[in-house]
Amino acid sequence: MTDPTKLKAWQNLQSHQAQMARSSLKELFAADPARFDKLSLLLPGMLVDFSKHAATPETLHLLAQLAKETGVEALRDAMLAGERINTTENRPVLHTALRAPKDAEILVDGKNVVPDVHKVLEAMGAFATAVRSGAWKGHSGKEITDIINIGIGGSYLGPQMVTAALSHAHHKRLTAHFAANVEASDLERILARVNPETALFIIASKTFTTAETMQNAHIARQWLLAHYKGDEKAVARHFVAASTNTDGVKTFGIAPDNMFPFWDWVGGRYSVWSAIGLSVMLMTGPENFAEFLAGAHDMDRHFAAAPLEANAPVVLALLGLWYRNFFNHPAYAVIPYHACLGRLPAFLQQLDMESNGKGVTRTGERATTPTGPMIFGEPGTDAQHSFFQWLHQGTDVVPLDFIAAATTPYGNAGQQAMLLANIFAQSEALMTGKDNAAEPHRNFTGNRPTTTILLDSLTPRSLGALIALYEHKVFVQGAIWGINSFDQWGVELGKVLAKTLEGELKSGTPGEHDGSTLGLMKYATSRKK
Repeated sequence: MTDPTKLKAWQNLQSHQAQMARSSLKELFAADPARFDKLSLLLPGMLVDFSKHAATPETLHLLAQLAKETGVEALRDAMLAGERINTTENRPVLHTALRAPKDAEILVDGKNVVPDVHKVLEAMGAFATAVRSGAWKGHSGKEITDIINIGIGGSYLGPQMVTAALSHAHHKRLTAHFAANVEASDLERILARVNPETALFIIASKTFTTAETMQNAHIARQWLLAHYKGDEKAVARHFVAASTNTDGVKTFGIAPDNMFPFWDWVGGRYSVWSAIGLSVMLMTGPENFAEFLAGAHDMDRHFAAAPLEANAPVVLALLGLWYRNFFNHPAYAVIPYHACLGRLPAFLQQLDMESNGKGVTRTGERATTPTGPMIFGEPGTDAQHSFFQWLHQGTDVVPLDFIAAATTPYGNAGQQAMLLANIFAQSEALMTGKDNAAEPHRNFTGNRPTTTILLDSLTPRSLGALIALYEHKVFVQGAIWGINSFDQWGVELGKVLAKTLEGELKSGTPGEHDGSTLGLMKYATSRKK
């Protein structure tokens, strides 16, 4: 692949950055009263305002040229067409197929995958309807009251985040719980709160071999069987699976009819749209899940067709790259001003940092430029009383995304006005700052860039569009940097070493390790009770 730093567009951007660095955001607004209209996008149910950035229409044009010269459009089309763009695993990347309508045609090796997607969605819908109506009962004949999703990574973060975001649509009888950590208290605290006769476990693991997930799954199984005095038939009424390993699922005791499959072209951090989203469907219903998928499909169509300079995921990607590579800002913050989106920053950490936290290109060469930034965030207004001090007056500049809903079914008009006032005030303060020579500790430099994404309201459809917006943003940045955004080999080494160390800790016989690791093992084993 061509080194992006050698391209004419990159060199033009370097010259342009030197020019833009001499202008403040306040000066840019003063020079162009129509700046907001030129640098914002109105999509169905969503406004994206990126006018508070060190950018002009010329900046966007130059950045779009870089996207063209690095082949973003061709790689996008290849992804949407089902080509094997995940080169290290020789797989297509088709989370977009999971939200395609029934009449779509998306081919993988000559076969249209859409009918199989909708077959699984229909099976999920039938099961969710049975649970929600009370027709599906536990082994003792009682209705289900608690849904416990056991997974890790994308099999945990995605369903947890979406379920929390759509809490206003939850079934009144059902409560959702999510377990991922192998530290014992994570699952134990859930088991202590639920009734085994009304609990339904979803084991979310594509291979049904994921170490952390399967350890928790077997602990939950033992807990259930202890209540039912070893009656193995109880497992089939209290456990279902999102997996592709039919033999493993059957051996566990789950009926094959209650295994909801997905495909190897579904990456973990892109899997909430698949059977991995079963907990979402159970909590919110098949109709709301369909709306969630439809919102993502709306964004897919926009991403596929809109010109680069008017394409929301592309614009956000280009602005992020602008700061990462031309202003050398290493971090990026996402602040949702909605309590229900509290897990969105964590979800985006995985989406972005697992996708683009890489230093090797698709052709196996070292990347010649910094790639994925560090992502962090917390819900506003909470975050205003923690790290916003650093954002406003610290020595590092951190671009931010603010996310809010213009309307809400919660609270009253006064609360909503207070919330919106805070988000608008923060973006304005970060931009304009405040000069105070007499009291330097009250001086704010300002000139700190923000994007504001305003949803009309937080609904299944708008949430689907929002998540897809970020998915495609991450893709565009990876395409420009020339990296494969769809593998995650960086998580493997530690997991391999952990298997060896686990056996050594259990046996009390350490192998060959560095002095620090041996010292830690010795201390830990000496404290066993």
